Amino acid sequence: MRGRHADAYSMYKRGTRDYINAYDKEPVRSLNGVSKEIGNPSWKRSFLYILVASLASFLYGYHLGVINETLESISNDLHFNGNTMAEGLVVSICLGGGFLGSTFSGLIVDRVGFRRAFQLCALPMIIGSSMSATAKNLWGMLLGRLFVGTGMGLGPTLATLYVTEVSPAYVRGTYGSFTQIATSLGLMSSLLIGFPAKETEGWWRICFWVSAVPAALLALFMEFSPESPHWLFKKGRAADAEAAFEKLLGGPYVKGAMAELSKSERGGEAETVKLSELLFGHHRKVVFIGSTLFALQQLSGINSVFFFSSTVFKSAGVSSQSANICVGIANFLGSFAALLLMDKLGRKVLLIGSFSGMIVAMGLQAASASSLVSSSNEVYLSVGGMLLFVLAFSVGAGPVPSLLLSEMFPGRIRAKAMSVCLASHWVVNFFVGLLFLRLLEQIGPLVLNTIFATFCLVAVIFVKRNVLETKGKSLQEIEITLLPPE
Repeated sequence: MRGRHADAYSMYKRGTRDYINAYDKEPVRSLNGVSKEIGNPSWKRSFLYILVASLASFLYGYHLGVINETLESISNDLHFNGNTMAEGLVVSICLGGGFLGSTFSGLIVDRVGFRRAFQLCALPMIIGSSMSATAKNLWGMLLGRLFVGTGMGLGPTLATLYVTEVSPAYVRGTYGSFTQIATSLGLMSSLLIGFPAKETEGWWRICFWVSAVPAALLALFMEFSPESPHWLFKKGRAADAEAAFEKLLGGPYVKGAMAELSKSERGGEAETVKLSELLFGHHRKVVFIGSTLFALQQLSGINSVFFFSSTVFKSAGVSSQSANICVGIANFLGSFAALLLMDKLGRKVLLIGSFSGMIVAMGLQAASASSLVSSSNEVYLSVGGMLLFVLAFSVGAGPVPSLLLSEMFPGRIRAKAMSVCLASHWVVNFFVGLLFLRLLEQIGPLVLNTIFATFCLVAVIFVKRNVLETKGKSLQEIEITLLPPE
């Protein structure tokens, strides 16, 4: 019996190799399956699937901001008002769950594929939202937020990788910006829905129930979305990869896409990628670049804005509702600008410009806290600096790192390498969320904002020296030209 299974498997592997050999013999007129005669594949074929995947980013943004307007009501109802460490835990426990989800995201994708991984991502979000909505004490809230966090850790990784692997090269940057726009829309939605929380008793529970709806839609719509052809080919399912390419690109582009894929992927011969290989092996430099870039993204202080903008604006004498609307609009406008500029200016230019703008913005916020500024101008500098900071972040530092790194990693290690890099994101994010209010109390906004500005300056220098441009290149072209041979 076992021998028959082995024979069947070897026949399956030979079939995959036949596919590869057949496509290798086809003349490839240009990369990414695009010939000069027929032009680029229609962006419309993959557009709906990009929107479905972006629901994961929407949920990430929603849960990132849902605490902003509701934290005061939650702390009153669950009896931990005034305990800054408990308030920080409600925020940061979600990020701790995100670290767990992100750490295992690569393993999950490699095992079950993107469609099932998205559905697994939605499940803890539904369960966690329900637990948070029905929490009777601090521990119930923390457990619910931990569940939600695991889904948040899976979601951004899956969305970025899926969008990268199913998008035509000429719009991959634009489609990559959709995840950031979805995040900003989720953030704005959580702020708008959360406005009645301070006046209406128990409204914060509604805010958590609402988030279960897009999570359920994500699980449902993924059932009708195509699997990544890169994942299918890596698993030896070349015929299914061809069908997926036909669905995503159209019939005339399938042979070129498959021929190109066969040159960089070893269909049916996927190897297990060990952590030691990522940290100390051939790809250690690009993993180091990715991890550092994500760490600097969070050390810029961006999520202190999203988590605690209501608290900061309240101390400046500004209505939290008005301020949070402005934060949401600034985030959306910056994300929309990134969509327009990503494939025109390139990833590196946007990163440098974004971090530079964030330095200026943090300088304004630091100046507002100094004794050199009059009290009448303090509010304008503080609020203006925060809005400029969000705008500058969402143009480049927000959407670019995930897209850039998912492009630079070879298909064999892409999912697991992204999960390792995003682990640094979640670790730093956890400590920023946990310690921000405490540091704000102990060292004050002047020193804290100066520290954030310094990290932004370090990011500018790091990007100039280490980041490579990937604009307009296919994934296989990037792998061939940007990575040294093994």
